[in-house]
Amino acid sequence: METVTLAAPGGDHSIWGLFMQAGWVVKFVMLGLIAASIWTWAIIVDKIVAYRRMDASLNRFEQVFWSGQSLEELYRTLADRKTTGMGAVFVSAMREWKKSFEKGAKSPIGLQTRIDKAMELAITREMEGLEGRLGYLASIGSAAPFIGLFGTVVGIMTSFQAIAGSQSTNLAVVAPGIAEALLATALGLLAAIPAVIAYNKLAADAGKLAGRMEGFSDEFSAILSRQIDEKVAPRQAA
Repeated sequence: METVTLAAPGGDHSIWGLFMQAGWVVKFVMLGLIAASIWTWAIIVDKIVAYRRMDASLNRFEQVFWSGQSLEELYRTLADRKTTGMGAVFVSAMREWKKSFEKGAKSPIGLQTRIDKAMELAITREMEGLEGRLGYLASIGSAAPFIGLFGTVVGIMTSFQAIAGSQSTNLAVVAPGIAEALLATALGLLAAIPAVIAYNKLAADAGKLAGRMEGFSDEFSAILSRQIDEKVAPRQAA
């Protein structure tokens, strides 16, 4: 078991001083929690920026799509670009549409199914990027308090050992050691609380973005369904 030296009554009781006086296990826990907290905030900032960009991208695409521009012209504009969001869904559907008619599509049901599947896969790929690393926030939110508690338990155990060795129960002697141990729990909560709040907010925002893309997919599927009926049905009648 590690040993710690109780701080003198007039010692450094700042956060830095308590950290330096802690045992190596508690220090390791604290450093891990600090690193987790920094990474958590990096993810939060990155996701906020990414979601705002995606929301702006969806707004721009909707404006262009419903402006009356022909589907073929819009497809030619976007086909050679790196598209995201609704643009990626649109391009995947149009690509399947064109490939099917180039090969002489005969079954409107089969063509509609392939187009819907292409859009579904495009939405899945987009959501994988948007939801990436959200699981890390959930893990930190649930695990960080217990990791901090582990550091606290170890710190208190070693503090009691040091108290027994010094044969003194004076509050001025006991309090600094207990404070060192409780600092680990505080750092655990400091990492967990923002992670939990951010995870709930970002997961909800991701769901809204997914809902918008799925709504567009349904509307575009209906538009293509009408065009499929106009193109394929006459061929079958002939």
